[in-house]
Amino acid sequence: MSEAVPSEQWARRSQALGGPSTRGYLLTVLGEFVLPVGGRVWTAALLDALGALGVEERTARQAVWRSAERGLLESERIGRRTRWALSDAARRLLAEGTRRIYSLHREPRPWDGRWLLLFVSVPESQRDLRHRMRTRLGWAGFASLGSGTWVSPWVDREVEAKEVLEDLNLAGAARSFVALPGGIGDVAEMVAATWPLTDIGVAYDAFLERFGAASQPGSSYEAFMQQVRLVHEWRRFPFLDPDLPGDLLPRNWSGYRAAELFHRLHEQWRSAAWAWWTERMEASGPMVSSPGSG
Repeated sequence: MSEAVPSEQWARRSQALGGPSTRGYLLTVLGEFVLPVGGRVWTAALLDALGALGVEERTARQAVWRSAERGLLESERIGRRTRWALSDAARRLLAEGTRRIYSLHREPRPWDGRWLLLFVSVPESQRDLRHRMRTRLGWAGFASLGSGTWVSPWVDREVEAKEVLEDLNLAGAARSFVALPGGIGDVAEMVAATWPLTDIGVAYDAFLERFGAASQPGSSYEAFMQQVRLVHEWRRFPFLDPDLPGDLLPRNWSGYRAAELFHRLHEQWRSAAWAWWTERMEASGPMVSSPGSG
């Protein structure tokens, strides 16, 4: 099977992420409100949170149980109630996701012009392994050049690439190199052919259009709903956007404006959203205090 062209790769990844979903909302709530306060949450609070987002109770319960089956949540019976704790795997997943979500286009980093090249080949017969490798290297900002070659403009991503390859038992067959462009070919053309920046820019424009006209929440309940939807939409971008150096991006890159809007609205809605969540947790059972707003 030949390598997909970049626009096809982006379309497949974007389609796989999909729109609003119960599982996606659950992961957003866990990362945004549960992880920062110790990683424990009552079932009733999760059901209330998902219900506020339009998810029926039966569907919400199924999402919670399926997350437990996947090893993300661990249950604890306290009287007649069930409290859930994030597993170690879930904590790592959500912590890394949080880091990526809040750092994307936050502060543009200087680039020294070097590239990280990664060579690793997985037989086509091992499709599941190929899919997992592509997904995780894509999350790390790598793009495929075909024939088992991956590239990133950030040489420090080698550490993450090594972790991915070791987890998938592929490190022994992989090689990495740090290089500068030679005199053959044009770097800008390579970037345009490798990353679908036009499509990603359109996605950022849609985010700006949706949330740019958002009104101030009239209650803590509305603040919670809008905060979750804001984070849920933004958390898609680290999967789509490789976070390229500014030197490689088009002029007036809309990702910067979208990031500014995200952080501004997140800060505006944070306190009221946490107030609603804290009320739901206190109504469900004892809890730790919410984090400060600083």
